[in-house]
Amino acid sequence: MGVVRFFRSGGVLAWALIGALLLLMAGSSALFARTALVRHERDVSRMVFNDNLQLLDEVRKSSGALDDSLASTMVATATAAPPATTPYIVVSIEDHRLWYKLRDSVLFTTEVATGSGKVLESGPAGAQWKFETPRGRLVVQAKEQDPAWIPPDWHFVEQARKRGLGIVRLNRGQSIPAGDGSEIIVSGADIVRRYADGREQSMGEGKEGHEIVLGGNLLIPPFGTNQRKYKGVLGTHRLVLGDGYALHGTDKPESIGRSVSHGCVRLRNEDIAALYGMVEVGTPVYIY
Repeated sequence: MGVVRFFRSGGVLAWALIGALLLLMAGSSALFARTALVRHERDVSRMVFNDNLQLLDEVRKSSGALDDSLASTMVATATAAPPATTPYIVVSIEDHRLWYKLRDSVLFTTEVATGSGKVLESGPAGAQWKFETPRGRLVVQAKEQDPAWIPPDWHFVEQARKRGLGIVRLNRGQSIPAGDGSEIIVSGADIVRRYADGREQSMGEGKEGHEIVLGGNLLIPPFGTNQRKYKGVLGTHRLVLGDGYALHGTDKPESIGRSVSHGCVRLRNEDIAALYGMVEVGTPVYIY
């Protein structure tokens, strides 16, 4: 009854107060939306400034602007039957074995190593990688001899974790103080130590276990530098499956027959060499 009397005696004032409250709520909502937009634009700007292409690709994938070629190939052909007139490859993740077959005949078979299934996280708000061998139907897209490995970011994160080190990224056009008066820069295709007198000394070739360490931090080299190109890690031959996955050799033959890789299918060098000579580009690869 008090509320009714209030509206009867002071209706104009009551409606004015209600209108002001509604305007205040609308203004707050608009301010919140504008703040969220500004934060989003700031975060995207940071990604571009820091050259965080992996995170940008994830944003593009989630918006449908970038296709996952491996996923689309596997989804579109996962139920396709093996060809009746041409050879194909079958890989069993559980059995750690590969077969090269023509219809029901086995032309070649050997042991392999497959993905470990482990998960690596770069930090509380960082990227996450799961090292699994993809299941489904893939295709041999290319063949390479003496392939070089271009380590993804996860390799450097993993190495830093093993050694109890932090991470520092070197970008082209940037310099990092080395602590002795010199600085680390990119010069052409090489990462070098540049001294105060202008002399430059190469930091050596890329090699697993011999990454560049500066003041307790492991350095992530930019793509296109010699320090981000490892020779011999993938063995003598590689059959490319797309999106970083492949059948390839190894410099760790003791790993064959185990679930230890980062997703690729590893073979002994003599086995991948033999398979390389038999398999043509376009050969189907069934992984289960």
